[in-house]
Amino acid sequence: MNLHLSIAPLVSLIAGILILAIPRLLNYIVAVYLILIGLIGLFGVSGVPFR
Repeated sequence: MNLHLSIAPLVSLIAGILILAIPRLLNYIVAVYLILIGLIGLFGVSGVPFR
């Protein structure tokens, strides 16, 4: 069985769980998520072994 992991859905899942657990973290989680997605979009994820 071949398991393929992408970083964006994994980050989304973790952010969603944290938002449900601690709603006050919503602003920080959204900001960090947007920054990560922006950096991945600009520079790619060629150095990440999950690809």
